[in-house]
Amino acid sequence: MRTSLRTLLFCLLASAAVVAQNKSAAATPSPDNPLSTFNKYMYGHVKDILLRSADKMPEESYSFKPIDTVRSYGQIVGHVADAQYMFCSIALGDKNPAPKIEQTKTTKADLIAALKEAFAYCDKAYDGMTDASAAQMVKFFDHDAPKLGVLTVNNMHDLEHYGNLVTYMRMKGIVPPSSEQAQQPQPKK
Repeated sequence: MRTSLRTLLFCLLASAAVVAQNKSAAATPSPDNPLSTFNKYMYGHVKDILLRSADKMPEESYSFKPIDTVRSYGQIVGHVADAQYMFCSIALGDKNPAPKIEQTKTTKADLIAALKEAFAYCDKAYDGMTDASAAQMVKFFDHDAPKLGVLTVNNMHDLEHYGNLVTYMRMKGIVPPSSEQAQQPQPKK
């Protein structure tokens, strides 16, 4: 139990660090649901950078992998999509649809479409979450965990694989979304 609490605390602190780095927007937690509102805000940020990462990599680089023992860029995108269904089905109390995107999709267009569908599925879990429902316990990898904990781990998992995508993009000379400079307003002439 202490490990679970430490993990949840770490997740919340890591999420706060990501928000501190993103100066372009700040979460305004609902006074009635501050925990679930903040978690949803973080999910929206991670969703955005993952979708932009999928879009930025050229089609011909979707099969790129630095060495043979790791996933290709496209496989990581597919894995993230599959994981959305796994984590969010638990929070929603659904049976995991398990579409096996990583094993069945290879083109950029198919993977981006599948990732968008997976995020749309997850949107239901985050949109329906309140602090009261966030505390409801569910089975998560043979342990009891609060629904909020499951969705926090989803965010952590997404960020873990965003890190993989960042490395691949950097190897291809592409600036990842989280490193792009915010567009400055142009002065009127």
